[in-house]
Amino acid sequence: MAFVGVYGDDLFGRFMLDELAKWQIDISPILIDPSRQTGLSLILSRGSDRAILTHPGCIGDLRAEQVTDELLRKARHLHVASYFLQIGLQAGLPGLFRRAHDLERTISLDPNWDPSGKWRGFDALLPQVDVFLPNEKEAIALSGAATVEAALARLGQSCQTVAVKLGKDGAIALRGREHVSAPAIQADMVDTVGAGDLFDAGFLYGWLNGWDLETALRLGSACGSLSTRKAGGTAAQPTLEEARRHVL
Repeated sequence: MAFVGVYGDDLFGRFMLDELAKWQIDISPILIDPSRQTGLSLILSRGSDRAILTHPGCIGDLRAEQVTDELLRKARHLHVASYFLQIGLQAGLPGLFRRAHDLERTISLDPNWDPSGKWRGFDALLPQVDVFLPNEKEAIALSGAATVEAALARLGQSCQTVAVKLGKDGAIALRGREHVSAPAIQADMVDTVGAGDLFDAGFLYGWLNGWDLETALRLGSACGSLSTRKAGGTAAQPTLEEARRHVL
């Protein structure tokens, strides 16, 4: 796995690079801009109430042309997250997605929340996405539907596969006429930070390995649920073996 982004040459940036390397993630594509500060988000969480304060730094500096065809050829799949923080990437993303598909790479997108509430750009993006991974609130806001089931149906008209995260209620997914659901795994919840990203990782692992839709969704739900057992986004991240025990 490789990570592409722009970091500053500062203490936090170097810390993040070290942490990514510990997880055996290829950090060589990361661009370092010594004139900029690394972006940072502070998450304030109390029970089900959460607020995120973000210092953008150079988070929005990445451009689509910096994700070269050479990098795409080395990958099997392209995943994009935090769309609304990636200001510099947005305009070039349709072109990047076309290049990825031309190279026979699959694409997934986790939008995260749009602070403006306008959800611009998704009419053009969704038909190019193989897997769309919003949470319940994002799916409803983006689709304009009244319920999450109606949102899933509407989004499924534009995207091949849609998986919606429902928190403590698990997840639902739609692929063509195939509609499946998966429960959350019972865990001693401490912190939900990062649970959505861990869901994405689990679901995409199953999807990329040709698992049926329900089993892939169950793995995603297990990964997201188990990640809540400790504070922080990665402290309780399950291994594949641990997550699979709750699925198969």
